[in-house]
Amino acid sequence: MANKYRQNKIKQEHTIIEDILPLLEDIALSKLVKSIIPGRINRRKGSGTPAYIQLKYNTRSGIKLIAKNSSSLQEVFVVTDYPDQTMEYLKKLDFIK
Repeated sequence: MANKYRQNKIKQEHTIIEDILPLLEDIALSKLVKSIIPGRINRRKGSGTPAYIQLKYNTRSGIKLIAKNSSSLQEVFVVTDYPDQTMEYLKKLDFIK
């Protein structure tokens, strides 16, 4: 039986901010990534900037990212056994800052 909250490697139990899901789907294509878990959403003052993802730091289970669009930001956790290699892979993607 399929997990009702998981589509591919992305857990979708909660809302994902606008325009971020396609970026997370691109990250999920990597064989280094086991799972992607979006976290809480916070409001921010917008400036009309396009959606992007910012690298933060390694965690016990992988990497913490911050996804941002013009009006919100959201924590995103990437589960991986190879955080350093995954960070290098993510740095090569155009939408990672």
